[in-house]
Amino acid sequence: MTNNLSTESIFSRKYGLLGKEEAHENAKRIEQLCFAWADEHFKEEPDGDGSSAVQLYAKETSKLMLEVLKKGPRTTGEPEATVADAPFEPVDTILDISGGKRSFIEAEEAKELLSPLTKAGNSYRRICFSNRSFSIHAANVVGPILESVKNQLTEVDISDFVAGRPEDEALDVMRIFSKALEGSVLRYLNISDNALGEKGVRAFSELLKSQENLEELYVMNDGISEDAAKALSELIPSTEKLKVLHFHNNMTGDEGAMYIAEMVKRSPNLESFRCSATRIGSDGGIALSEALGTCTHLKKLDLRDNLFGVEAGLALSKTLPKLSDLVELYLSDLNLANKATVAIVNALKQSAPQLEVLELAGNEINAKTAPALAECLTAMQSLKKLTLAENELKDDGAVVIARSLEDGHADLRELDVSTNMLQRVGARCVARAVANKPGFVQLNIDGNFISDEGIDEVKDILKAGKNSLDVLGSLDENDPEGEPDDGDNDEDVEDDEDGLNSKLQNVKVEHDD
Repeated sequence: MTNNLSTESIFSRKYGLLGKEEAHENAKRIEQLCFAWADEHFKEEPDGDGSSAVQLYAKETSKLMLEVLKKGPRTTGEPEATVADAPFEPVDTILDISGGKRSFIEAEEAKELLSPLTKAGNSYRRICFSNRSFSIHAANVVGPILESVKNQLTEVDISDFVAGRPEDEALDVMRIFSKALEGSVLRYLNISDNALGEKGVRAFSELLKSQENLEELYVMNDGISEDAAKALSELIPSTEKLKVLHFHNNMTGDEGAMYIAEMVKRSPNLESFRCSATRIGSDGGIALSEALGTCTHLKKLDLRDNLFGVEAGLALSKTLPKLSDLVELYLSDLNLANKATVAIVNALKQSAPQLEVLELAGNEINAKTAPALAECLTAMQSLKKLTLAENELKDDGAVVIARSLEDGHADLRELDVSTNMLQRVGARCVARAVANKPGFVQLNIDGNFISDEGIDEVKDILKAGKNSLDVLGSLDENDPEGEPDDGDNDEDVEDDEDGLNSKLQNVKVEHDD
């Protein structure tokens, strides 16, 4: 094949003669790809004599050799051919086969879908194979193709690529992809939605161990238990360049959180960290909170839907002053209660006045947190979204918080105080707080106990301001005849304008000059 590519012919006279070295490189690549395809074809016809596989090999090698000859020799300064050097005009940098309904992929379809990667001169740097389930036969076809282009790839998305396969087959597919991509220099890797567990993580050993330049790693919805988290921490040699690390919806728990914390400690350049819905309790939450202290460039932190509790929340409050670049903070459903919430907002008041998103829903906080929260919000004049849903603020707390938002906060877009036992006074005050925000888009007060008269007043306030009624969210879950549970002094709230004014006279909120 090398001789054929480097011998004088009609093509060499027209396109130029390839040197021996360049011819050998192309011959080796073509041999690798075509043998893999022919071998896979032979395996699918075990009762045949191999003649059809030989014919396939001859056909494909001839086609690829012809394309190489038509391309001609490399020009001076042109980079050496990588993987799939068959002439092809660059059209894009990403090959994405994830569109449409999820489907099972077999060998022939895999070969067709990935054929652009076999064309010489292609400019593909990113691949997305998500939403397609590869069989072992398909993986055997894909492996050589990926290996031929791995040196040019920078982003690989193989999330959800073995769905519905038996465990043994899925693990074999992972190993083939891992081996093929070993040694690639990736900045982005997504292996989410593959039900990995420890076995799956270790099936990616060769790929993970070779990655020292990752900037983004996504391991979401992968069944990452303690052992899987340990394997992941062991296999990735360096996380110093990581900027994005996401572990949403796993079964990590406290023990697994310790290994995730170790990865976080080794990731001083993290800008986005997500560890939501991972069953992490107090001990793991404390370890994670302390580890985050090394991530001084963090801009987005998402710890929602865990079991942190007060002690982990207090540990987090001690870390937050170190995170002066925070822009988005998601702390909903962490069982923080009043004590940890107050500690956190006090820390944020000093360290993160530039915060744009703050979520504290579902933390069992009540009106006692309102003064501290109000002072914090007053400092956050860049705030775009505030979520306090599913708490127990009642009118007492809502009035204080709403007053802190009324002046300034020109960028506020969304406010969610749904399911907070609000009544007429609280709803009216919240509406006034947002009525004149020029870019405001959604007010959620659903799931409360607002009377019909109160709803009408809210609508009148919004119509009188700079916003239309379009900003008011659904009220399907509002109970006009319901009443808050006893406690938090709601019985002292009058349901008229004088009562509201009287309450506001006792509200002290410090505003920056």
